[in-house]
Amino acid sequence: MNARPSETLSSELTSTLRDAIITGEFKQGSKLSETRLAKQLNVSRGPLREAIRRLEGMNLIQHVPQQGVRVVTLTKELILQIYEAREALESKIAALAAEQMSSQEIEELHRLLDVQTRHMREHEAAAMPAEGDYAFHEQVIRGGKNKVIERALLFEIYNLIKMFRYQNEFAHTSTSNALIEHRQITYAIEQRDAVLAEVTMRQHIKRARERIERRMPD
Repeated sequence: MNARPSETLSSELTSTLRDAIITGEFKQGSKLSETRLAKQLNVSRGPLREAIRRLEGMNLIQHVPQQGVRVVTLTKELILQIYEAREALESKIAALAAEQMSSQEIEELHRLLDVQTRHMREHEAAAMPAEGDYAFHEQVIRGGKNKVIERALLFEIYNLIKMFRYQNEFAHTSTSNALIEHRQITYAIEQRDAVLAEVTMRQHIKRARERIERRMPD
């Protein structure tokens, strides 16, 4: 493992540690010991330190004074703030997507919707898996062609959302209503109606936030 270039190794370590945090292998609030991790993963401290720096940039870990590096704790207050930020940024990127997405990119939205619909029909499910939800939203986000908003959403906000949804059973899936809302968002984008795209995306995320507020314990 150490024989690989430092940059490649740092990227691989970032991915490995990010997945461990998202899935709860590293518990919320737990301390990450650089020495222990280096020994456990059989890597030198340099690439590991860079990976930790990147994870901090993703807001998955934080430096706590006199305590060292700890995995973020997702309180209800923090999750609701994350969804408020997501609502503001993703509604804007949906408006941009209505103006910027190519016909091929919109066709991919339809393909993703077909996959979601087929899954729910074949499994007689009342909800769609989180992965299908992510794929749809990431397609819209990338279609907005705004790298600043894209980075904020995919590099920071969505990692925290994935962590929250993975570790809370009630949030593992999206409701069947979410699929209807995805179709409404796609329609607005296809019609090149930026105002409608922004409003429908805002309402879509607002409903998700309200469900969390009702169901997540304080």
